Amino acid sequence: MQRNGVNRQAAGAAAAALLAVVLAAAPALAAADLVPLPLKLPKPVFPGTPSDTPAGTHVEKPSGKPRPVPMVPKGTVNLALGKKVTSSSKGTFSGSLDQITDGEKEAQGDSVVELKPRLQWVQIDLGAEYPLSYILIWHFHGEPIICHDVVVQVSNDPDFIEGVTTLFNNDLDNSAGLGIGKDLEYWETFEGKLIDAKGTKARYVRLYSRGSTYRDPLNRYTEVEVYGLPK
Repeated sequence: MQRNGVNRQAAGAAAAALLAVVLAAAPALAAADLVPLPLKLPKPVFPGTPSDTPAGTHVEKPSGKPRPVPMVPKGTVNLALGKKVTSSSKGTFSGSLDQITDGEKEAQGDSVVELKPRLQWVQIDLGAEYPLSYILIWHFHGEPIICHDVVVQVSNDPDFIEGVTTLFNNDLDNSAGLGIGKDLEYWETFEGKLIDAKGTKARYVRLYSRGSTYRDPLNRYTEVEVYGLPK
């Protein structure tokens, strides 16, 4: 009986040691499955950002340094590339909605889609539900401007009535009617605005805006990328 007890103790100790090795190796194994977010930035067309912040805005302070590239699961791709785009704006002033997901994000004028004034949204149908990691938005980076009431939501409901998750909201006075946001406004640059989707599963991505500090009240989009793991 004593020998069996010793054997059981030895087996237990061996199992515990093996578990410790596995747990110690787990972070390294997980890290090996992560890669930098596979984004490609457009060329910058102006240096830095203005030092004067327009009145009535609450703008995050630029760091002055390149934005760190986050790590994502291996195999992550831009799920929005070439996908269908719809909008609350009936018609565009320039460009077409399909340009928002065509992969062209340079600052030249013919790559910018201009929508009607006031609150408008564009919506991307990814074609299926995917776990999303990041959403990257370029409204207009030909000049340093600030877009207002930027709200980004995802859902599996194309009408955004049920199962809506808000990933970003810098509407500080609820003028968009989607709730008071806690995020800050920001300067548009060639880096775009990177939003953490935190693995949320969704098929549709809807992005709101309400004009900007630009010289006219139109809403503008250059490109939207939605990163996640394909099926």
